[in-house]
Amino acid sequence: MNTPTRDLDRPLAPPRAPERRTTAPLLVPAVLATVLGLWGLTRHDSMWRDESVTYQVAHRPLGELLPLLGRIDAVHGLYYLLMHGVFALWDGGLPALRLPSVLATALAAAGVGALGTRLAGPRTGVLAGVLFALFPATQQYAQEGRSYALVTAGVVWATYFFLRGVGSTARAWWMGYGVVLAVVCWVHEFAALVLCAHAVTLRLLGVRWQRWGVAAAGVLVAVAPLMVVSAGQADQQLGWLGRPSLAMWLAFLAVSALGLLLSRIAPLADRTVTALALPLLIVPPGLLITGSLLKPWYVDRYVLYALAGLALLAGLTLDRLPARLGKLATCLLALALLSASLAVRTPESRKDDVVAVARTVRKLSHPGDGVLFLPSRRREWLLSYPTLYARLNDLALARSPAASHTLQGTELPSAAIRAHLLSTPRVLALTDPDGQPLDPFPQEEVKRRTLREYFQECERVRVWGGQVVVYVRKRGAGAGADRGCRGGGQ
Repeated sequence: MNTPTRDLDRPLAPPRAPERRTTAPLLVPAVLATVLGLWGLTRHDSMWRDESVTYQVAHRPLGELLPLLGRIDAVHGLYYLLMHGVFALWDGGLPALRLPSVLATALAAAGVGALGTRLAGPRTGVLAGVLFALFPATQQYAQEGRSYALVTAGVVWATYFFLRGVGSTARAWWMGYGVVLAVVCWVHEFAALVLCAHAVTLRLLGVRWQRWGVAAAGVLVAVAPLMVVSAGQADQQLGWLGRPSLAMWLAFLAVSALGLLLSRIAPLADRTVTALALPLLIVPPGLLITGSLLKPWYVDRYVLYALAGLALLAGLTLDRLPARLGKLATCLLALALLSASLAVRTPESRKDDVVAVARTVRKLSHPGDGVLFLPSRRREWLLSYPTLYARLNDLALARSPAASHTLQGTELPSAAIRAHLLSTPRVLALTDPDGQPLDPFPQEEVKRRTLREYFQECERVRVWGGQVVVYVRKRGAGAGADRGCRGGGQ
């Protein structure tokens, strides 16, 4: 039996009778998201490595930034340009770095509220938007100097325009849909995966695809140049990723199962909610994690916007409860998530703490000491502290990040690194924590071997996500070898 199709000129019947207009579904989630985003914004004055990349790249002059994007990180290019403008207006450190994400999260929460209201009424909108703001992952990336909150806001509002376009004869909604989604795909191209979710929604609703197809084609054409450039950068951009782990698969399956369960609770009259929210929740991460079996590109934050689908389903479910019970359930959920909300505001919620590394280097180092990064990409730990970095002698550096149009610079051949090490009496090595895989590259091997054979360890300070190790030359091993272990300088 063929599924009947619905003409786009026939608006979808709303699942509920129209209710009086109210701004609460937008304002309440937006205000809550803003308050949560500002709460503990500096994370105890910590910053992790990806944010450090944003900070130092966004501070480069445009003449250096644009050539960099031609070599690497083009996928984040528009975001870096935005942050360059932010720092040009207000070089406010960590608050300036993270405030755009706070505002974007508030905008995304308001968008979820608008979607819930359009689908099932203001109460669903308020509940869905509030739940979205309460999700620990939402709070985490609201306080991160990266693009994922902005991408989420763009996708959520593009989905709102999509919903309005499906239920309206006006072409303006499809134009807005195409423009917003094209821009957000330039902020991060994996936002384009939402097109597949929207296609599934149209299929479930039995709606013809013509206008959506034109808008979607426009989006793909607009983002095609970025896709071509970033495809050539993919190996160096995402080469650090491995295949999805069992934990990643279990997390994806658990969230998908929860969404399916919530969709079964919703009454049949609310099939439009399910048709929109369930594909949004499952399709983008599902495509990315499955595709990563062939090409490992899956990281859950790349499709953070999928959580909007879970918020819509959960908001509708709470709306179906009696009013007092729904409020009680929301409060209990907020309390249950409190520990996670506190955890994402600590330095330990990220992979490392660049600020702690820099403080330790400042404490242990003397001006002119050698510094060595093991592996070389850990140079990013000091690049956001140019004054501190400048007083040290980078023993492996061939060309600086700015001169080489790269993120961490380029390194010397193995023989040159070894020669520089053997002429240096005191070295600070910035390394990953114990137990991390060691890079097999010749430069990294010669660093480890020379330190092991010709230097003695004086001091090792472990900070979150890294270590600072002080080495001095062994006695009788060359010039400066008798200097011995001494305390650090200021």
